[in-house]
Amino acid sequence: MKMGFKFLGSGIVFFFLVMIFSGRGLFAAIPITTGSASPQEVRSQVIAAAEQYQGTPYRYGGTDRQGLDCSGLVYRSFRDALGIDVPRTTAELHAWAEPIQEANLMPGDLVFFNTTGPLSHVGLYAGKGKFIHAASSGQQTGVIYSELSARYWKNTFAGAGRILPSGDPVNRVHPTANPVHPAAKPEPLPARGQTAEVEPGPFHLGFGLAPSWNSLLENNPSFRGAVMQAGLFYDLPLRLLPIRIGLELRPQWDTALHVFRMPIAISAGFKELVRIFAGPAFAIGSPVLNTGDENRPYTGGNSWLGEIGIAVAPLSFKLPRGALSVYGEIAWQSYVKDPALEADWKADVGTALRVSTGLQYLLNW
Repeated sequence: MKMGFKFLGSGIVFFFLVMIFSGRGLFAAIPITTGSASPQEVRSQVIAAAEQYQGTPYRYGGTDRQGLDCSGLVYRSFRDALGIDVPRTTAELHAWAEPIQEANLMPGDLVFFNTTGPLSHVGLYAGKGKFIHAASSGQQTGVIYSELSARYWKNTFAGAGRILPSGDPVNRVHPTANPVHPAAKPEPLPARGQTAEVEPGPFHLGFGLAPSWNSLLENNPSFRGAVMQAGLFYDLPLRLLPIRIGLELRPQWDTALHVFRMPIAISAGFKELVRIFAGPAFAIGSPVLNTGDENRPYTGGNSWLGEIGIAVAPLSFKLPRGALSVYGEIAWQSYVKDPALEADWKADVGTALRVSTGLQYLLNW
């Protein structure tokens, strides 16, 4: 009997772990009760509530007329129209909503996008191929209408979800009175055939500067030099994964080896979050490391695989035309000790290993 309970307990734990790490919560959303109002009326009320914030500026974490972010607009719309609180973040909304196909979208449903990362943007579908959302970048920001068929949103579309009961499809959503803000006058819908926002294209220009730090080299200062970067990046038109590829110039000055280096790298990764880079390098100067006891010459400054590494940007700040990121990277450089020298693992590994931290600005093109 004890063994049976043990297996049962293990099975329950395993089930919960699978549900958590599968990317969705244990329970999908139960459609919100509409009372005496029809599903069509409730959906119209939610869209009308969102429209009353049209023109409100974008503000990260905002939930009022001073500024809204994308999930803040969804939160306010449901609270104003129906008096209920829905999950506050895009990821929580995605986990809570019932997944639906894009072809089955109805006004009031949620649309999700992989913009600055997986599940990083959400909006309210309003019918006729349009959705209303709080945009953080592009030529127009704040609460606006956009077209699902626009290239940027089509390429970053990550799925749709439903938290309202279904009803007869509504071809056109008309503004209705908002019970919370009866005096507010909704902004007009965009003219037919007019796109409310010019979304950023798939190309980006990147510029960065990062000090390099001494990892293992003894008798050398902590500051080892600096790495600059200038790159052209392109977002692949993939819906499931926001892959970004790039071509980068990475000029470097190494004070420990007294060498100027110019790696040319090809990179690939997930938007600003993480990318792997590799490519040839060309050096000016003869790399020599002073360990305090001796001068150790190295070769391999010029190499067809001069550098390979990974860059991670855990913190980004959205700007009107792009994003500023704090990033760090670790790279292996193609330096090889002179065969006549005895092995010194700290000196040899420390020479080849580069650790840098800095800032990068990515400009939407």
